[in-house]
Amino acid sequence: MTAPTPDTLRPLLPQEARDRLVSLKLADGVATLVIDAAGLAPPARGALEASVQAALAGAVAEVRIGMMADKPAVAPGPRIIAVGSGKGGVGKSTLSANLAVALARQGRKVGLVDADIYGPSQPRLLGAEGVKPTARENKLVPVANRWGVPLLSMGQLIEPGKAIAWRGPMAGNALGQLIDAEWGDTELLVVDLPPGTGDVQLTMIQRHKPIGAVIVSTPQDLALIDATRAMQLFDSAGVPVIGVVENMAGYVCPHCGEVSDPFGAGGAEAMAGALGHAFLGRVPLTMAIRLASDAGEPPAIGDGPEGQAFAMIAARIATWLDNQPR
Repeated sequence: MTAPTPDTLRPLLPQEARDRLVSLKLADGVATLVIDAAGLAPPARGALEASVQAALAGAVAEVRIGMMADKPAVAPGPRIIAVGSGKGGVGKSTLSANLAVALARQGRKVGLVDADIYGPSQPRLLGAEGVKPTARENKLVPVANRWGVPLLSMGQLIEPGKAIAWRGPMAGNALGQLIDAEWGDTELLVVDLPPGTGDVQLTMIQRHKPIGAVIVSTPQDLALIDATRAMQLFDSAGVPVIGVVENMAGYVCPHCGEVSDPFGAGGAEAMAGALGHAFLGRVPLTMAIRLASDAGEPPAIGDGPEGQAFAMIAARIATWLDNQPR
């Protein structure tokens, strides 16, 4: 039996789904579709999603569908920057925390959402462990911290060390509660997404369309392959990719200062250029970043080499934001 491809799956879809199809990706037996559901009432959206599921049943192992719809006219909330990666372990959460702190130091009113539902780490990174958010009129109130970046994370709502075993809809609902919170005068939300291109990412695109996305990768080929998939998901859904950050870009010996490249060098910059996206900068692999992060003191609070790396990335993102319409 011939393995399916996006080209062989597309004709299997109902005509309306083909007409509204924004993107169709296939990886490891999982078909990920983004469908434009603008103008459809909820029952019609549900029927369209069910028809797609039925059409592809048996052709692939799993079908994931994101339905993009017109958002209702509401008072404008904070703009959203999604920070994503194709795989875990590339330092995405550390980058998210320090990006939020660096933007706040540059005068932005920034909040941070830890949308990595299954592995929340922002309470540790911002030194806010053990502090639970309150609620006001059925909305969560973000937790303040000494860095001036209000935070909401699943890590603040569950018992420490407890595993979360949720299916996609539950994870999507949890993300909604974190984003649709009482953010006050916050102008910008940095959202730390889980790695990959699964249900939480699709929910973000469907319900809370970000103004842009930042992709984090290490320089090695395996990480770059997965980061490319993350970029393609945002590209296909019409979410601009602000740029790419290369993390763990060179190890600085704390004793002699010599720089080595255990993960390679320059791969993320080359990938960004090949795909027509901006390269935002590099963050070195240093003991100082690891120690400060574990202690809940983001390196971006300082003006040393590590802090300057995050400040430069934040400044480039800020320039991009200033050129976008409200």
